[in-house]
Amino acid sequence: QVQLVESGGGLVQAGGSLRLSCAASGRRWNAMGWFRQPPGKEREFVAAISGSGISTRYADAVKGRFTISRDNAKNTVYLQLNTLKPEDTAVYYCAGYGSSGYDANPGVWGQGTQVTVSS
Repeated sequence: QVQLVESGGGLVQAGGSLRLSCAASGRRWNAMGWFRQPPGKEREFVAAISGSGISTRYADAVKGRFTISRDNAKNTVYLQLNTLKPEDTAVYYCAGYGSSGYDANPGVWGQGTQVTVSS
């Protein structure tokens, strides 16, 4: 079964930190990424990482605050969220990319985990 299982979301005060995890099963994806959907808004790109873990890409809104990483032995991708702002409040989705890499659309999505940042 192809599945992405996310954890780590929750409530945090502005300026605080969270670490999101996404464990993949049933298939190992190459590039992995994170997207988010704020309340009442469209889903937006947050960060992505290549299969090797060497190449990364970030949305301007999170650059310098969030860090994406992966542990290929555990088939898990992480998103470290630092210096959180209220505008970071969203449902965060893990994503796996197909053979075209992270410049293309993801091929599979996690269920989403809620991150709420209080002001």
